[in-house]
Amino acid sequence: MNRQELLNAFFDIFGTDGAQPVCVFSPGRVNLIGEHTDYNGGHVFPCALTIGTYFAARKREDRKVRFYSGNFPQNGIIERSLDAIEFDAEKGFSNYLMGMIWAYDKKLGIRIEKGLDVYLWGNIPNSSGLSSSASVEVGMGKVINLLFGFQVPNLEIAKTGQFSENRYNGLNCGIMDQFAIAMGARDKAMFLDTATLEFEYAPIQLLKMRIVVICTNKKRGLVDSKYNERCEECGRALQDLQKVTDIPALCALTDEQFEKVQDAISDPVARKRARHAVTENTRTVKAVELLKKGDIEGFGKLMNASHVSLRDDYEVTGIELDTIAETAWTVDGCIGARMTGAGFGGCAVAIVKEDAIDRFIETVGQKYLEKIGYAADFYVVEIGDGTQELKE
Repeated sequence: MNRQELLNAFFDIFGTDGAQPVCVFSPGRVNLIGEHTDYNGGHVFPCALTIGTYFAARKREDRKVRFYSGNFPQNGIIERSLDAIEFDAEKGFSNYLMGMIWAYDKKLGIRIEKGLDVYLWGNIPNSSGLSSSASVEVGMGKVINLLFGFQVPNLEIAKTGQFSENRYNGLNCGIMDQFAIAMGARDKAMFLDTATLEFEYAPIQLLKMRIVVICTNKKRGLVDSKYNERCEECGRALQDLQKVTDIPALCALTDEQFEKVQDAISDPVARKRARHAVTENTRTVKAVELLKKGDIEGFGKLMNASHVSLRDDYEVTGIELDTIAETAWTVDGCIGARMTGAGFGGCAVAIVKEDAIDRFIETVGQKYLEKIGYAADFYVVEIGDGTQELKE
């Protein structure tokens, strides 16, 4: 969607009276490796995509806040008020937008006194695991900055988005999604230490290879899934380990250190969750080292190993994601494949040689349809920049 198409859609819903709207694009993200490590103090390796969420918004002179999603036209205009910012389950997607208004006040001490009209439309598959909610949160932060003249930096917008997701929407996520969306750079992934927020951009040079995202089309809501349960299990494992070793987070341990102290975790299920967090962090660090050396084959093998750990120790894959990954591994020309995102449905990501993409899509798609009973969708994606204003 270009800027003029976005403005036309806005004017169709909200009319042309008033100030000229601001326009923003906020990408989705895919994580190449490093899953369920961000809330355990580990490393992640995400990149922003060229698909995402488009916003057009203008300030009002009253305290009404009106939202319209081009993806959910049946909902019409959702009207809310700055005098009633509390979470409202019946208001659906608008909670991600109101959550940012709430978080600007509660986290940053920035109170928004005038209402706004917001039109948004996204081409991220809904409930796919490509972080549509974080895309909306970070994009809304950029909208607030532009409309009200605030100078909140992108990194602080990312932290505010996480705060909103945790405290307003009730999902105990880490910083990865909002960070990747706010800080993305074209043709680069971000090697982020979530414990310190130190990061570096790593060029993704996939010579004659492409990133393919496979959407299971299994709908799931993270808040309603077992995501928060996994966070709680890791928390219990950490509490047990802190009785015998001085660590701030699970991913502070090396694989060898974990083997020595794992028996301190009383619950065998929590022990498995911790094992995944520790070994996934090690895999992520090693994967980036291999990528820097140009060893994309080695990187792919670690992607595969990541999926196995997420399947066996973290138990967040399920038959849909397992069917995709395990079929992908059999296709000649597939370098590596794994689930990406929170799991419980959503998406898988693969690195595939360009001359094998058609065969890959046909093979994986046919097997998935036969086994699951409905089709998966395939996206050959590009790595793009982070959240930005769309200018004339």
